[in-house]
Amino acid sequence: MIRGRGRQMETTERKTEVIATAVMGYGTIGSGVAEILEKNREEIIRKTGRELRLKYVLDLRDFPGSPVEDKVVHDLAVIVNDPDVRIVVETMGGVHPAYEFVRDCLLAGKHVATSNKALVAACGTELLQIAREKQVNFMFEASTGGGIPVIRTMYRCLSGEKLQEITGILNGTTNYILTKMDRFGETFESALKEAQDLGYAERNPEADVEGHDTCRKLAILTAMATGKEVDYQDIPTEGITAVTDVDFKYAEKLGKSIKLLGSSRIEDGRVTAFVAPVMIGPENPLYSVSDVYNGIVIKGNMLGVSMLYGSGAGKLPTASAVVADMIEAAQFMDENIPLGWTDEKQSVEALDQAVFRYFVRIGESGENAVRQAESQMGPGESVKIDGMAEFAFLTGPMTETEFNRRKAALESQLGGKGTILQVIRAE
Repeated sequence: MIRGRGRQMETTERKTEVIATAVMGYGTIGSGVAEILEKNREEIIRKTGRELRLKYVLDLRDFPGSPVEDKVVHDLAVIVNDPDVRIVVETMGGVHPAYEFVRDCLLAGKHVATSNKALVAACGTELLQIAREKQVNFMFEASTGGGIPVIRTMYRCLSGEKLQEITGILNGTTNYILTKMDRFGETFESALKEAQDLGYAERNPEADVEGHDTCRKLAILTAMATGKEVDYQDIPTEGITAVTDVDFKYAEKLGKSIKLLGSSRIEDGRVTAFVAPVMIGPENPLYSVSDVYNGIVIKGNMLGVSMLYGSGAGKLPTASAVVADMIEAAQFMDENIPLGWTDEKQSVEALDQAVFRYFVRIGESGENAVRQAESQMGPGESVKIDGMAEFAFLTGPMTETEFNRRKAALESQLGGKGTILQVIRAE
């Protein structure tokens, strides 16, 4: 009986189809993909009936003594011209030469999975079109939420929905910094240094702290929701560099916190989108998303509100999303999966008519200043912190245009622009 079972298992092993794969860029995510393909080999075979076997690693380095030492190549042509390689992973980062490498692989009839949000945001429309023409797939689950399966959720699970809003905390670095400022009263500078020391932030953190990373991810998600190309450069974007520890002291008094949000609201084919710090309260499901975690709230016309939460970055969570794309490609080797958007342009509305509340810090104290704020800003809530010669005012809801008009009037009445120390949008 044991010998018979052994022969049966060997027969099953021989019948398993092997699909050769390649990884372009053997950094944090690329090495994670290789690790998962090895450690979860049996699980992948069980789910697909196929083995995804790593054949090549394209990199400038050689990695002597590593598990991929004998797989390293330095010439893209080796991958492009090998007919056995059917699925390619791009984890190089940046737009060039990633774009050229991915394009050439798609043109050669190979499926491509990427974690590169800069590439998808800048060149996704063209790469998706090439994939359709070649009946292969360009997949990018890991580009927006790291290990959070938001892309697949949108085109699979929510395919019957008319999506009305996507709002998320889409960058773990900024969320970590803001969490430190919120919970421990740290300054932006000290929280950023800690994030850098822990490897959460780059030495040059501009893409994270100025909101550019969140903006690109939001553009991809908005394009998925509308089915049209969204230019990330059209999305108004503010980072967190102007947020201070004092702002969080006021937020605590108001029972709120400050998060960097990327948000798109879709109504009658019109899109209003922005990236900015926003003061939110406990009633918002994103309020409790802290540290390096991400959260994405999606609103559909039938579903209502749903939230996805998890690791928005990191070696294995992100690599897991890439491997999920590889598995789906292996299940649809000879067809293009309807995914992404067309080359039709989706315009993004200005924020002029968007409605927010506004948190305003005013560098004066005394009843007269409070009365002037109430007079110009309308009904709201004023807050003071003991020992500080200033106060804050939280307005009621109004459009951006209306707020700017009232803000200018208040500055004039108080005697100059220097009297308003901070403005943060709020819910």
